[in-house]
Amino acid sequence: MSEDLSDEDYARLLDFRTGLRRFLRWSEQQAATVGLSAAHHQLLLAIRGHRGTHGPAISDVAGYLCLRHHSAVGLVDRAVAAGLVTRHSDPDDQRVVRLKLTDEGARRIAALSRLHRDEFLRLRPRLEPIWDGLD
Repeated sequence: MSEDLSDEDYARLLDFRTGLRRFLRWSEQQAATVGLSAAHHQLLLAIRGHRGTHGPAISDVAGYLCLRHHSAVGLVDRAVAAGLVTRHSDPDDQRVVRLKLTDEGARRIAALSRLHRDEFLRLRPRLEPIWDGLD
């Protein structure tokens, strides 16, 4: 499928990427207001948003954050030291380490997630036109 792109296609791609960058910058600023780095914010969201019943494994977090396993381990180590996350063994497989938010981690991600949901809803009317006519 090697259709030529129209000027409108390029403009939509620019609008989308610009919107993503602005949202990410805003997100980083919001995380800083509650004392979190952008990476810790993403880690807490990966743990809280994980659909599994026992909490995510470090490999899950690495996948969510597009990190190598050893980088995810380092991020988790720092979050544990900051009192945001705990490690525990998987009840079904003791070899697997699962992650859980502390009360403090849960408090911070809840506050940030409310702000992010509201911002996402505010931006929705601006984002929808980007998708119109793509199919």
